[in-house]
Amino acid sequence: MTSIITGDIIKSRHQKNPEVWMRALKSALSHLNPDKSQWEIFRGDSFQIEINDISESFISAVYIKACIKMLLLDVRLAIGIGNTSYQAENISESNGEAYIYSGETLEALKKEKINLRIKTSNDTLNEELNLYFKLALAIMDHWTTGSAEIVKLGIEHPDALQQELANMIGTKQDAISKRQKRAEMELILETDSMFRKKIMALS
Repeated sequence: MTSIITGDIIKSRHQKNPEVWMRALKSALSHLNPDKSQWEIFRGDSFQIEINDISESFISAVYIKACIKMLLLDVRLAIGIGNTSYQAENISESNGEAYIYSGETLEALKKEKINLRIKTSNDTLNEELNLYFKLALAIMDHWTTGSAEIVKLGIEHPDALQQELANMIGTKQDAISKRQKRAEMELILETDSMFRKKIMALS
């Protein structure tokens, strides 16, 4: 069982310099999965990545969103969790439940104008997790660049103290604390912890 995140940059064609978000997206995907055969950017502003550990799929989606929100842009993300029936050398040529669920869900998101959803074989679990996701989106969709930056940094360095994070970006410890509160970082991490417990039902 694996997880596939399929996404696209919202209103990317309105951007005069796509290279800016392209660099950020490539950096985010390579951070989440250094194996380049397991992620791909296609049609200019769409992408797909395999997250082998299904329990990491929500926080991975949050990370991608934070990286893009830092640029005053946003992203749609569809998580599909299921089996893989065919594993090719390139992710775009692979197939299975996880790929189908992820692709179908992204198409639904475009119509409903929601930015994050998950689909698994368990409808009850889907309903519960997607409710939590909607609540999380009420926060994440309104992140400022500063909030997004501190979320990105916090995910990259989960054990770092506030002072250590402050040193990384050249600010003060109290500024980090304020940014984390504005970003509702603690609530996002609580949602991730809940997600990890719930998703184990599929294992």
